[in-house]
Amino acid sequence: MAKAAATKKPPTKTEILTNIATATDLTKKQVADVLKALSDEIKKNLGNRGPGMFAIPGLLKIEKKKVAARPAKKGVPNPFKPGELMDVAARAAYCKVKVRPLKSLKDMV
Repeated sequence: MAKAAATKKPPTKTEILTNIATATDLTKKQVADVLKALSDEIKKNLGNRGPGMFAIPGLLKIEKKKVAARPAKKGVPNPFKPGELMDVAARAAYCKVKVRPLKSLKDMV
């Protein structure tokens, strides 16, 4: 029985579109257009001019977090080889995306 659970695969894009289309009496093209519009809306909200946050009601919240730049450091103790010193390279600032499930999504699982 463990093998049967291990061989299950997540649904493909086509299977997802088909399942949503049959559940909502829409065509697969209409469902694809809705998902495309959703991705465009997420891109607009997470972009430079957007608020940096987007929530799909009842499912999840997507947030853009800005991570500050790190300066270079010389002569830092090596955590893997005690007694040795090492140099740490500088790192530019960047943005990362954080996706958090909302309560109703947690309850589904």
